[in-house]
Amino acid sequence: MEKDSKIYVAGHHGLVGSAIWKNLQEKGYTHLVGRSHKELDLLDGVAVKRFFDEEQPEYVILAAAHVGGIMANSIYRADFIYQNLQIQQNVIGESFRHGVKKLLFLGSTCIYPRDAQQPMKEDVLLTSPLEYTNEPYAIAKIAGLKMCESFNLQYGTNYIAVMPTNLYGPNDNFDLERSHVLPAMIRKIHLGKCLMKGDEEAVRKDLSLRPVEGVDGAASNEAILAVLAKYGIYPDRVELWGTGKPLREFLWSEEMADASVYILEHVDFADVKGDGPEVRNCHINIGTGKEITIAALAHRIQEVIGYEGEIRFNPEKPDGTMRKLTDVTKLHNLGWHHKIEIEEGVQKMYDWYTADHAEMYR
Repeated sequence: MEKDSKIYVAGHHGLVGSAIWKNLQEKGYTHLVGRSHKELDLLDGVAVKRFFDEEQPEYVILAAAHVGGIMANSIYRADFIYQNLQIQQNVIGESFRHGVKKLLFLGSTCIYPRDAQQPMKEDVLLTSPLEYTNEPYAIAKIAGLKMCESFNLQYGTNYIAVMPTNLYGPNDNFDLERSHVLPAMIRKIHLGKCLMKGDEEAVRKDLSLRPVEGVDGAASNEAILAVLAKYGIYPDRVELWGTGKPLREFLWSEEMADASVYILEHVDFADVKGDGPEVRNCHINIGTGKEITIAALAHRIQEVIGYEGEIRFNPEKPDGTMRKLTDVTKLHNLGWHHKIEIEEGVQKMYDWYTADHAEMYR
C-alpha cells in the first residue's frame, strides 16, 4: 500500500475499527475513508453500492459487525446471523465488483468448535459442533471467511481473513446487556463500588452517559437500584454469570489494530494458502496464546478498581465455552507478536473508562 492509497475502514467508530483508523494515521496513511452507521447502513445493499461507486476505495478493512456478549447472542440469534451475513455480502461483494486491491475481513475465534483441541489451530475449523450460545454469529463469520477464500480461488483476489480472540480497549461497548465479558465486569464492579460508597453522584453520571434499559441519571433512586439489581449490581455485592471457571484469552484492541495493519501491509493470500490440493483454513488467528479464568479476571478488575464488596458467581447462568485459546503459531511465523499482557491491560481499560467519564462531565 502507498501512504496516499484510499483505504475504507468499515466500522471505524467501533472498538477495532477506531483502533485500526488510529494505527493507520500513526503510520502515515493520509487517505482514509469512513462512514458512521447513520451515514451508511451496511445492511442496505443499494446504499453500499452507491458508496463504492462514489468513493472507489483501493483497500477495504471490514471491521463492521453486529456483536455482543453471551446474553445478547443467546437472545438475539436472528439478528446476529442475518445482520452479519448482510454486512459481509454487501461489503465483500461491492469490493469485488469495484476491483478492490486487497480486503481484510475480521472474524472471531468463536468460529471454532465448542470442544476443539486447545490451543486451537486454524485447521480445527468445521471439525465438530459449535458452541450453541453463539452459533448464529459463528456461522456468519465462517461464511465470511469462506467467501474471502472462495473469491481468491475463483477470481484471484487478495482477501485475507483474520480471527481475533476476545478484544477489549478504548471505545469498547459497556452496555450491560450487550457488551462482552471484560467491559461488562469493569462497569458492574465500578458501579458496585459506587453503590457501596454511597456515591450517588457517580452512579448518576455513569447512567447519564450510558443509560440501562432507558434508566438514566435523572431517574429515581428506586428505578436506578432496580435496574442495577437486574444486572447483579447491589450495594454489598456484584453477581456475575456462570461459575467463573471458563478460561479466556484477551487482546488489547490497539494491538489487534497493529496486527491487522501489519497483515494488510505484509501478508498476501499466497502466503497463507498452503501447497495442498485442497485450499482451506487460510485465515489467521490473532491473539496472545495466553489465558486467564473469568474468576481470576474478575478479581484482577476488583483489585484495580479498589472494590471491597463480594464478587459472587451465579452457576445457574451459562458459562459458554469452557476454554477458547488460540494457537498463534501462524501469526508469529508471519512476524507479529503481542506486547500488552492482561494485567496491564485491565488497568489501561479502567483508566480509559474513568477518563471517559471525566471528559464527558468536565
